[in-house]
Amino acid sequence: MVIDKNSPYYIKLGFKFLVIFFIGYFINIAQNILVPFAFAILLAVLLLPINNFLERKKISRVPAIAFSLALSVIVIGAVIYFLSTQIANFVDDIPSIKKHLSDHFIQAQRWVKSKLHVSFREQNEYLNNAAEKIKDSGPGYITDTFFSITEALMLAILLPIYTFLLLYYRDLIKSFLFAVFRKEHSEKVSNVIIESKKMIHNYMLGLLIEMGIVATSNSIGLMLLGVKYAIFFGVLAAVLNVIPYIGMFTATLFTVLISLTTITHTSEIVWIVVVMYGIHIIDVNILMPKIVGSKVRINALISILGVIIGGALTGLSGLFLSVPAVALIKIICDQLEDLRPWGMLLGDNITPTKKYKLYQRMTKKAAVRQQATAP
Repeated sequence: MVIDKNSPYYIKLGFKFLVIFFIGYFINIAQNILVPFAFAILLAVLLLPINNFLERKKISRVPAIAFSLALSVIVIGAVIYFLSTQIANFVDDIPSIKKHLSDHFIQAQRWVKSKLHVSFREQNEYLNNAAEKIKDSGPGYITDTFFSITEALMLAILLPIYTFLLLYYRDLIKSFLFAVFRKEHSEKVSNVIIESKKMIHNYMLGLLIEMGIVATSNSIGLMLLGVKYAIFFGVLAAVLNVIPYIGMFTATLFTVLISLTTITHTSEIVWIVVVMYGIHIIDVNILMPKIVGSKVRINALISILGVIIGGALTGLSGLFLSVPAVALIKIICDQLEDLRPWGMLLGDNITPTKKYKLYQRMTKKAAVRQQATAP
C-alpha cells in the first residue's frame, strides 16, 4: 500500500506512530553507541565558540581543538575531584548515619503500630519478604552495576574522541546535511542547523551558569541552617536539578533523610524543604528564563513525558539528554509545515502577549462603541 497525501488521515497517523515506535526501539538497542555520541554533540557545540576564536587567531584546527578539549577535561576533572572528596567525607560517616536512621526507623515502626495497628512482627515479615526478593535478584543487580561502570568508562573514553572528530569534520558534516536534502529545502536545513546550534549552546552554557548559582545558593542556605554535608547536598541538588521537576524532589528527599540523623527538631526539616524549594521556585521562574533563554521553551507536560521516556529508553543518560532532544525535535517540527502542529504542542506559548491582550481590549471597545452608535 502506498501512503500519499490522498491517504486517509488515520492511516497516515498510524504510519507516523509506527515510525516513532521503531525509532524508539532503535534508540533503546543502540544506546551504548548513541548516548556517548549525543553527549559529544552537546560538548562539541559548547566548545565551538572557543575553537572558532582560536582559529580566527591563526591557530590551526587540530591544536585549537586540542586546547579546547584539554580545557574541558580540566574543568570536568576539577568538578569530579570536588565531588569525590565530598562523597569520601560522606562515606566515612555512613556507620553513624545508619545508626541514626535505625533509631528513626524504630520510632516509625512504633508510630505504625499505634496508629495503624500493625504489629512489629507483621512489619518485619513484610520487610523480610521484600529483602528476600531483592536478594533473589542480587546477581542481576551486580550485573547491572558492572555494566553501568563499564558504560561510564566507555563514555569517558569515547566522549573526547567523538568530540574531537565532530569539531574536526564539522564542515564536512554540514555539507552532507545540505547534500542529503533537495535544493529547495536548503533554507529549511540552514534554519534547523542555525537554530539547533543556538539552542544547544544557549542551553549548555546557561545550564552551567544556572547550576553554579543553584549549587552556591543551596550550599549557603543549608550551611546557615547548620546542615552537615551542606556543600555536598547543594551541589547534588544543582546536578539533579537538570532533570525537570523530578530532580529537585529527589535531591530534597535525600537531603531530608540524611539530615534526620543529625537534627533534633522537626522544624529544621521544614526549613530545609523551604530553603531548597524556595531556591527552586526562584530558579524556575527567574533564573531559567533569564539565563537559559527562550530557545528551550518546552511546556511542563512534555518535559516530564520526555524525562520519563528518555529514562525508559536509555536510563540515567536519557534523563539528562531528554530536554535538549525534545527542544531539537521542536525546532525541526517548526520548520516543516506538516509537523508544525506537533511543534506547537511541544512549545509553551499558551500565555497571550501584552501586545495581543491590548489588541483584544481595543477590538472589544471598538465593537462596543459601534453597537452604541448603531441606529
